[in-house]
Amino acid sequence: MPGQFEPLPGGGAAVALDEVEISILRSLSVQLLELIGPGPGGEDQDDPLAELFAEGPSEPPSDPVLQRLFPDAYGDPEAVPDDQLKEYSAEFRRFTENDLRAGKRDKALTVVRTLDALTIEGEGGAVLKLSADESREWLSALNDLRLAIAARLDVIDDEDTELLYQLPDSDERKPMVMAYLWLGGLQETLVETLLP
Repeated sequence: MPGQFEPLPGGGAAVALDEVEISILRSLSVQLLELIGPGPGGEDQDDPLAELFAEGPSEPPSDPVLQRLFPDAYGDPEAVPDDQLKEYSAEFRRFTENDLRAGKRDKALTVVRTLDALTIEGEGGAVLKLSADESREWLSALNDLRLAIAARLDVIDDEDTELLYQLPDSDERKPMVMAYLWLGGLQETLVETLLP
C-alpha cells in the first residue's frame, strides 16, 4: 500500500503515508487555498445570502496557475480576436467563477482536514482512510494540485511531461517535478479505486 491508494471494502480508499508525504500534501493544499483566496465576501461574511448572489470577476486571472484552474469558457480571449467570444467568456466567468473557486476551496480543505485528523504511528507514518465521497473530493483536489504545479512548470502536453524525466538533479525545478509525478501516481491509483 505505500505510495498508492487501494480500495476499501464497501467503498472508499486507503493509502499509507509517511510524515514527509503528509507534510507535502498538506503544504501544497494550503498553498492552493491561499492562491484561490477566500470567498467573495472575505473571511467574515455577515450575510450569506449576499455571498450567494455576489457576482464574480469578468476578467481572467493574471496568475498562470489560476488561469489553468479557471480557464475561459470560450477559449483564450487574447488568442481569439472575436469580441463576441470575449464578451461571452467574461459573462460566463462573472456568473460561475465564485462557485468554481468555492468548490476547489472545499476540496482542498477536505485534504487538509483529513490529513490533520491522522494519528502518526510507529515508524512516523499513518494510513489515510477515505470514504467514497472523500475519495472523490481528494481526486479533484489532487487534480487541482497537479494543474497548479504543471502551470508553474510550463507543462502543456505529454511531450512537456516527458521532458521532466530528463531534468538533471541539479535543476532547481526538480523537487517540484518530483511532487508533480508523485501526485500523478497518487491520482492514478485513486482513480483505479473508484472504478467499478
